[in-house]
Amino acid sequence: MPGDKYEKYGRPVPPADPDQEFMTVQETAHTLGCSVPTVRRRLAALRITSKPGRRVMTSRADRLAIHNAGRVAPQRARRARVAA
Repeated sequence: MPGDKYEKYGRPVPPADPDQEFMTVQETAHTLGCSVPTVRRRLAALRITSKPGRRVMTSRADRLAIHNAGRVAPQRARRARVAA
């Protein structure tokens, strides 16, 4: 059974306005269609942080960077082997 903290911080939550300037990590996860831990890992990889004691908020530019970090470039070598 999930704990209270998971229920509050670990699940994606739909934002009130999908086009708002700043979103929480939970709202960002819902908007990008991924899990909260995935958003947190990408934030750490991109070195996007918050001030100590504050909630992590993402801007539109941060969400675009997170989205682009999750995209994988096509592998041409793999396609060539499959076609052969």
